[in-house]
Amino acid sequence: MVDAAEAPVTTGQDVARSVLVVTGMAGAGRSTVSNALEDLGWYVVDNLPPQMLRPLLDLAGHSDDRLARVAVVVDVRGGQLLTELQDAGESPGPRPQLKLLFLEANDAALVRRFEAVRRPHPLQGDGTILDGITAERTMTAAVREQSDIIIDTSELNIHQLANLVNELFADDDRPGVQVTLTSFGFKYGVPTDADMVADARFLPNPYWVPELRPHTGRDADVRDYVLGQPGALEFVERYADALGPVLAGYQRENKSHATIAIGCTGGKHRSVAVVERIADLIAAQPGVAVRVKHRDLGRE
Repeated sequence: MVDAAEAPVTTGQDVARSVLVVTGMAGAGRSTVSNALEDLGWYVVDNLPPQMLRPLLDLAGHSDDRLARVAVVVDVRGGQLLTELQDAGESPGPRPQLKLLFLEANDAALVRRFEAVRRPHPLQGDGTILDGITAERTMTAAVREQSDIIIDTSELNIHQLANLVNELFADDDRPGVQVTLTSFGFKYGVPTDADMVADARFLPNPYWVPELRPHTGRDADVRDYVLGQPGALEFVERYADALGPVLAGYQRENKSHATIAIGCTGGKHRSVAVVERIADLIAAQPGVAVRVKHRDLGRE
């Protein structure tokens, strides 16, 4: 059993062949962990009755890679989780490795969270929130004792907890941030999903060069023309450098996707050439995976 400080001993490579059971105190962050695991590509089953663990493990044990990374969020108040885990682990046939993650928090933090959302504790009945928390601690003590990983979320906000989940369970080779670089034409509108927008219209337009007009920014003659203009390479290199700390910050804040849009008038020449070059530069940055999209390349 490890606590949050020691938990990095469980690597993404280890858990890729396992079923992770997520449980713990109400209000300790099960939903946040569930969302974070989904963002990492896990197949997450929320609020699974403990009695369903055995058939789920049977399915995961015989499945292809689509169910190689399964997380199950279970409410332990039913009191059957340890029995079901033991029965599932002793069943014959191929089985993924089982790991049990328990989320807890101190009384003050849990009371504060329930009061913030103006909801009663599920076990408080006619008593107070603290009465419900005390009853739940007694009910979950045995599960906590058997857990492989215990995370105390008392001092963690939802972003810090998501970052911790990312550290514990992300694949070692998974990029920290997936960047989509898209070219576009301003006359067709700015992409609505863009996180950042840059303008390449300060460069001369190859459209007005007859021999370049039918070509695109992917062609060497247009690319050389665009990037050979005064200020073009300076802009490209400085913009890529400026994105470095931004993308590093995205990784620290667990923002796993970013869309960067670069536009020109029609989205065929300048923005295409600039996007292709910037993609090469930022792909070399640590933890960054790049996908290139040319939204308006096929338009007239």
